[in-house]
Amino acid sequence: MQTAVMGEMKMDTDTEPDPVRPAVTDSRGVLKQNRQFLDYFWDIAKPERETRLRAVERLIEHVKKGEQSDELKYTLKRLIDGLCHAREEARTGYSLALAQVLSVFEEITLRSMLDQIREKHNLQTASKKQIKYVTFGNFFGVLALSQSTRLHKETDVLLECVKLLQSLSQYREYLRDLPRKTMADILNEVSEQMFEQVLFGALQEDLSSALSSPEQLELLLLVMRRFSSTLSPAHLDKMLGTTSIINTHTLPRLVEVMKTAARSVKKECVLPAVASDLLHVSLREDSFMFFWDKVVIDELISDPPGPSHYLAFRLMGVSLPLLSVSQLQYVLSGEVMRRYGEHVMTAQLPERFKFSPEMDECVSVFLRSCSDVEKQLLVLQAFTQLTHRGAPVVSSFWKVLEHVELSALKAYTHWLKESFCHPQTLELLEFSTRKQRRSQDAAQDSAPQTEDCVPRLRKWIIPRLACIVENHQVKKDEELVTEIARFIFFHAFFDTVKSTAEIPETQRKLSPPLDPNTRNMAGSTFFSVLHSLSVLPLLGESVQTEAASRRSVLGVMADGSMWVHGLVRFANILLQHTKHVRSAHTLSADHTHAWDSMLQSVEALSKKMKKSAAPEHSAFQHLFLIIGIQMFKAPDDSVELLNDLRCCMEQAQAKKSKKKKQKKSDADSEGAEPHWVEVVVEILLSLLAQPSRLIRSVCKTAFSRVCPYLTQPALTAILNVLDPGKDEEESGVLVMDDNDGEKKKKKKETQDEEEEDEEDDEQEAEDEDESDSSDNEDDEDDDDDEEEEVDQNFRLDLIKVLQGQNALAAEEEDGSEDEELDDEAMMKLDENLASLFGEQKKKVQAKKDEKERLRKEKTLVRDFKIKVLDLLDVFLCKQGSSVLVLGLVEPLLSVIENCMSSESGQHEQDFLRRAAHIFRNQLCRGKHYCREVEGREAELHDMLERLIGRAQKLSESSVALYYFSAALYLVKVLRGVMTDTDSKHTAEQRVMGKMDVARVTSCFRDALSSFMTRRKTPLTGDMFIELFNRFPVLCANLLDTAVENITGGVREHQQGQACVLVLRALQCKEVKQLMADAQWTEVCQKTTERLTRTLQKAECKNKAVYEKTVKVLELARFLIRAVHNQKLEVKLEDLQNVLRSMNADGSLQKSGKLEDTYWSVMKLFGLQKPKVEKVKNAREEEQEEEEEPKKKKKGFLPESKKRKNRKKPVVLEGQDTADTLTPGGGGGVGEGKKKRRNNKKKRSESESQNQPPAKKTKAQLPQSNEEQKPKQKKKKNKKRKKKSGERSSAE
Repeated sequence: MQTAVMGEMKMDTDTEPDPVRPAVTDSRGVLKQNRQFLDYFWDIAKPERETRLRAVERLIEHVKKGEQSDELKYTLKRLIDGLCHAREEARTGYSLALAQVLSVFEEITLRSMLDQIREKHNLQTASKKQIKYVTFGNFFGVLALSQSTRLHKETDVLLECVKLLQSLSQYREYLRDLPRKTMADILNEVSEQMFEQVLFGALQEDLSSALSSPEQLELLLLVMRRFSSTLSPAHLDKMLGTTSIINTHTLPRLVEVMKTAARSVKKECVLPAVASDLLHVSLREDSFMFFWDKVVIDELISDPPGPSHYLAFRLMGVSLPLLSVSQLQYVLSGEVMRRYGEHVMTAQLPERFKFSPEMDECVSVFLRSCSDVEKQLLVLQAFTQLTHRGAPVVSSFWKVLEHVELSALKAYTHWLKESFCHPQTLELLEFSTRKQRRSQDAAQDSAPQTEDCVPRLRKWIIPRLACIVENHQVKKDEELVTEIARFIFFHAFFDTVKSTAEIPETQRKLSPPLDPNTRNMAGSTFFSVLHSLSVLPLLGESVQTEAASRRSVLGVMADGSMWVHGLVRFANILLQHTKHVRSAHTLSADHTHAWDSMLQSVEALSKKMKKSAAPEHSAFQHLFLIIGIQMFKAPDDSVELLNDLRCCMEQAQAKKSKKKKQKKSDADSEGAEPHWVEVVVEILLSLLAQPSRLIRSVCKTAFSRVCPYLTQPALTAILNVLDPGKDEEESGVLVMDDNDGEKKKKKKETQDEEEEDEEDDEQEAEDEDESDSSDNEDDEDDDDDEEEEVDQNFRLDLIKVLQGQNALAAEEEDGSEDEELDDEAMMKLDENLASLFGEQKKKVQAKKDEKERLRKEKTLVRDFKIKVLDLLDVFLCKQGSSVLVLGLVEPLLSVIENCMSSESGQHEQDFLRRAAHIFRNQLCRGKHYCREVEGREAELHDMLERLIGRAQKLSESSVALYYFSAALYLVKVLRGVMTDTDSKHTAEQRVMGKMDVARVTSCFRDALSSFMTRRKTPLTGDMFIELFNRFPVLCANLLDTAVENITGGVREHQQGQACVLVLRALQCKEVKQLMADAQWTEVCQKTTERLTRTLQKAECKNKAVYEKTVKVLELARFLIRAVHNQKLEVKLEDLQNVLRSMNADGSLQKSGKLEDTYWSVMKLFGLQKPKVEKVKNAREEEQEEEEEPKKKKKGFLPESKKRKNRKKPVVLEGQDTADTLTPGGGGGVGEGKKKRRNNKKKRSESESQNQPPAKKTKAQLPQSNEEQKPKQKKKKNKKRKKKSGERSSAE
C-alpha cells in the first residue's frame, strides 16, 4: 500500500509524489525509541476507513501515555502538513486526527493551530500549481478546528475561521459546496448570543446578497431558522428590502436561484437543499400557495422538460408529509401532476430517464411517516385518478401499498369498487401528450377518445384489486380479501337484475354496462386470485400467533375451511337468487344438476373428514370445488369432469368398505371397469391441458394425496403422455382453440392499447428506423414468396382466364396488326384476375396459418408434458420406495434419448432439463428406493442387461451416462438392505442381497471389455469408477479384467483408465476383505508384471502417452507402498530396473507432474532426486554474446561510425576477411539492416551485368569484387551520406 507524508510533500506539481518516507531530523533520538510511532501517520493516510480510525485512536493513546512534548509537537506538525495531501482519504484522515488531538489536549490553543495552518498553507504566496493543495490545507484545517468542539470557546478564532471559509468559497472548482456545509455546521453549534456578537457582522455582506446564488440563499435561510430573534424582519428589510423571503418583490430572483440549483444537481438526481429550505419557509410564512403557483407552476413547469421539471416533481414528492389535506388536494390535482403523468408516458421508451422510482419512494416515505387515514386515502386516490384516456399511469401492481394502514386500504378498496361500478370520468385528472394536443387542436373533436375511458379504467381497477390480494406484504384481513374475491367473481360471471340486502354486490348496479372484453379479463383475473388464495397464509394477528406454534397451513381461513369453498358457497347463493342475479353464461338443467350433486359430494366429504382425515378425501373435495368453480367458465367440460370424479369417489368408497373376501372379485373385474385412481389420473391430465397456474397447483396437490393408491395402469397413462411416439396422436387433444382465440383477441387489444399509449413526440430518426425495418420485412417476405415454388394449379387457372378473354392469342400472333381488347372485355378480365389472385392469396395465408398453428400446437404439447413431469416428480418424492417406480426407468430414458436427438428449441431444452433432473436426482439419487423385489428378480436382471447393452450401442456419451446410471440404480435395488447375518450366508451374499452376482458381473465385464477394446465407445472411465466405488463385490470380480487391460487396452487412454480402475480397487478396504491373502498377493503380482511391461514401452510421444505414464506411476507408487507395508511376497526387482532405465538419459531431472511422480516412486526404492545446477550451454552463451552488441545505448555513436574503426575490414558471412574489403563499411555484427541492404544491392548489380548464370567459386569472388569496386565507390559515398543522416535520426 502506497502512502505519502504530507509534511514533506512538494506542491510544485499536480501529480501525487512517490510514497517515500521523509528523512526526519531527530537530534535527541526521541523517535528512534519507538518505530511504531511513525507507522501511525502512514496508517492515517491509507484508503481503508477502519484502518484510519484505528490509527487515530492508537496515536492519541500513544501520545497520552508518552507525555513527551517533542512527540506532541511532531504530531501536530505532521498532521498539519498532511492536510494538503493529494488523496482525498488521506486529507480526511489527517483532519480527523488533528480534530481528535485538539479535543483531547486542551492545553493547545486554537489560535496557535490556526496560525500554523495559515503559515504552512499560505494562499497569498502559493503558485498556480500549488493553489489547489493549499486550498485543501486551509479548508481541512478549519474543518479540524470546527470538529474539535472547542471553537465556540475562542471567539476570535471562530471569527477568523468563518472569514477564511468565506474566502475559500471562491475556489468552487476544488471545494464545491464544502465551505458552505462547514459554515452551516459551525452555525448550528454556536449560540444566538455569540452569533449576534461575533458572526453577524462578518456575515452581513453574504446575507445581503442572499438572492444572488443558491449557496448564499441557503445560508440566509439557515440563519433565519436558527437565529430568528437576531435576524428580525427589520434587519431583513434593511438587507433585502422586504420583510419576507417569498413575495412578489423577490419572485424573479427566487426563480433564477431555483433554476440554477436544479441545473447544479442534474447528475446527482437529488433535491437541492435550498429548494427544500424554501419549501419549509413558504409553509412557515403561510405563502405556500403563492410559492407553488408562481414559482413551481408558472416558472418551473413552463420550461421545456428537463431539470426544472424534475425539481418540481421532487418538490411535490417531498412536500407530501408537510401539507394539509386541502393543500394536498390542490397540489395533486394541478398542472405538476399532469406533467408528471406525461413524463411517465413518454419515459416508457428505452434509454430514457425515469422519475417514477423516485416518486414511488417519496410516496412510500409519506405512507410510512403519516398515519392519518384521510391523507393516505387522498394520496392514493390522486395517483389513481391521474389517467391517460381513462387508464391510470401508475402500475396496477404498486409496491407502495405495502405501507398503507388497514383502515385506509379498506376505504381505498371501497372507492375502487365504486369507481368500477360508477366511473366518474369528470373527476379524473386526464392529460394528453404534445402530439395528441396538436391533433386535437386541429380536429377540435375529442369525443372519440373519451369513449374508451370507462373500459380502460375498469380493466385497470380489477388488477389493482387483485394486487391487494396477491401481494403478501400488504396489510389485510380476511374480511377485505373476501370482499375483493367476491366482487371480482360476481362481476366476472353474474349481472345484477334487482338489488337485495342479502347480496351486497347487487347494491351497486353498473351504470355503463360491462363490455365482454372487460368481463373476460375479470374472469381470468379471478382464477389468478384464486391461485393466490390457495397459497395464502393465515391472516390476522391472533391466527398468526397460533399458526407459529404448529405447522403452517396455506390456502385456508381462520375456521379451517378453504377459500375456494367459501367462494363456492357464495356462488351457490347467487344461483339461488334468480330474481336478483342473472348468470352471464346460461346454465342448463344438466349444469344445475351437476352443480347440486357437486355440493352434496363436498358436504359428504366434509363429514367424513371430521371423522377421519384421510388424504384422498381432501383431494376429492379440492377437485370437486375447483372443477365446480370452473363451471362458470366452461360449463360443458366441467359437467363431464364432475360426473367422472363422482364415479371415482363412489368407487373408491365402495372398494374401501369391502372386506378381504372381495379382493379377488375386484381383481377379476379390473378388466371390465377401471380403477378409481385411473379415472382420477385421467381427470388430472385433462385439467393439466388448461393453461392455468391454479389448475397446475391443484393437480399437483391432489395427485400428492392419491399417490399411495396409484396403480400400474394409472402410472402407464401418465407415461403414455410422455411417450415420444405418441406426439401426433395426443397433440390434437391438447390444443384449445377457444382459449387461443380469446388470447389472440386479448393480445390484439393490448397491442392496440400499447400502440395508442406510446409516446407521440418520437424522434424522426426512430420513425425512419421503424419504416426501414418494415421495408426490410416486406422485402424479406417478397424474397420468401419468390423462393417458393410456383403453384402449377394456379398457373393453369391463370392461363385459362387469359385464354378465355383472348389475351394470350394477341401475343402469340405473328401478324403486324395488334388487336386490343375493348373496355368491357378489359374490365371483365380485371375482375377475373382479381378474384383469381384473391383466392390464391387466401390459400397462401391459409398455409401460413396452418404452419403457425402447428408450431403453437407443438409448444402446447411440450408445455403439457412439462406439467405431466411434475406429477412424476411428486410421485417419486412421495412414493420413492414403491415397486411402481421401477416402471419409470426405461420410459424416462427413452424421453431423454429422444430429446437429445431432436431439435434444440427453448421448450425442448426446458423439457429435457426437467426430465433429466427428475431422473438423476429424484430417481437414481433419491433417499428412498424400492427394497421389496420379491418375485421380480428375473425381470430386473433382464432390464439391467438391456440397459447395459443399449448404453454400449449409443453414439453419445451424455446419453449413455443416463443408461449406466439406471443400471447402477437397478444394482442398488437388487442389493437391497440385508439384515441377515446368519453364518450360512457368505459375505458376498450378505452384501449383494438378491442379486445374481455372476450374471451381473458377466454383464459389466462385457461392458468393461467393450470400453477397453473399442476405439469409439460411448462408455467412459468415470462410469466404471463410480461402479467400483459403490459396489465392492463387483469391483473385486472385475479387478482381473481391469488388470489385463493395463497392457491390453486398444489405446493409451484406455490403458490409463485401466490403471485408474485398478488403483481404486486396490485402495478399497472392502475389496481386500472379500479376497483371500493368496488371491490378494496374486493380484498384486499380476499388476506388477503388467506395469513392468507397460513401462518398458513408455515413450512420451504425445499427451495421451504422457497422461498414461503418470497414471501408471501413480498405480506403481501405491502398489510398492502396499507391498512394503503389508510385507507381501511380490517381486519388485524387474519393476525397479525398468524405472531406473527410464531416467538413463537424465530426461526426468526437470520439474513437472510426470517427473515428480517418478521420483516419488523411486524414493520408495531409496533413490533421491539429484540436485542439478543450472549450467548454460555453449549455444546459449553464444546467443547472449550476439545479442549484447545489438542493444545500443541512446545518444552514443555505433562502433562503425567512430574514426578509429571506420576503415577496419568487415567480415561477411561465408567470406574471409581479405575478401570483403569495402571502404567505409560498417563495423561488425552491429551493422544490422544496412549491411544486408548493401549485400542485396551488390547481388542485383552483379546479376545485371552480362555474365553467365553459373555459380562463382571463392577464388573468383575477390577478383569480381575488385573489378566492381571502382564503379560502385561514388554511388556508395552518396548513399552513405544520406543513410548516415537517417540512421542518426532513427537512433
